[in-house]
Amino acid sequence: MNKVDAEQLAISMAVYCVRNTFLEDLHAGTVPSSKAGDYSDVKVISPNGEIPWAKLSRFDNNEMRKLMKEVVNKIYTVLLHIDSPEFIEGLTQYGKLMAHNWDKPEDLNPEF
Repeated sequence: MNKVDAEQLAISMAVYCVRNTFLEDLHAGTVPSSKAGDYSDVKVISPNGEIPWAKLSRFDNNEMRKLMKEVVNKIYTVLLHIDSPEFIEGLTQYGKLMAHNWDKPEDLNPEF
C-alpha cells in the first residue's frame, strides 16, 4: 500500500473504529476548568473523600470492555471488507469528511 493511501485509511479507520464509538459517550459531559492549567487544582468529591484529577479513573472496567468490544468489532469489519473497493472508498470518504483537519499519521515502526 502506498503512503498516501495508508495515511487516509489510518485516519478513516480511527474515525470509524475508535472516534465514532462508545468513546463519544465517555467524552460527553462537562470538562473541568483548571486555573493551574495542569489540573492539579481539580478534585472530585466522592462519598469516600476527594480524588485528585490526576489519580481519577475516567471510566470503569465495564465501560472499557464495552469500548474495546466495539473497537474490535469495527476493526474486524474493516478487515473483512478490505478487498472491497466500494467499502474502502466509502470508508475513506467518510474519514475525509469527519477528520479533514487531523494531523497526518506517523510511522511508529514497532519492533515485533
